[in-house]
Amino acid sequence: MAEQKKPDFDSVKQTNICGVEYWSARDLMSLLGYDSWRNFEIAIGRAKTACEQASQDVSVHFVDAIKSSPMPNGGVRKTKDHDLSRFACYLIAQNGDPRKEEVAVAQSYFAVSTRKNELHELYKEQQERLSTRLKVSASYKALGEAASVSGVNWSARSMCRI
Repeated sequence: MAEQKKPDFDSVKQTNICGVEYWSARDLMSLLGYDSWRNFEIAIGRAKTACEQASQDVSVHFVDAIKSSPMPNGGVRKTKDHDLSRFACYLIAQNGDPRKEEVAVAQSYFAVSTRKNELHELYKEQQERLSTRLKVSASYKALGEAASVSGVNWSARSMCRI
């Protein structure tokens, strides 16, 4: 029996003009093993409820969208879609059909990747804080040197009296 290929969630990840990543619900649907939008909307609805219960703004994580698909006769069909945050994808996977192997794979992928993303964001914030501290320190040194040259007895500690 051949091993089934694991879904590649990064292959359908998109980035908006602000650099924020998102997934199209229509693209995610097939990767989660759903062949019916109606059935997939049930999982989306449960995920939205979970999002609300987690005190998150549903409209930030589940952005309503309309996608256009070409028709064989040259026309265009408009279909309902959602642009989903990583958190929304995670919630959909958690609320998807547990009998689907693809859903189990997605649960693992989005749990791990969400944690990695959180750690990456935390690292970026820490780097920004460190950079700001170094700039402030350099400014205090420059100010102290300028004060010394001017004959003023000044130190950064004198600015922080209790």
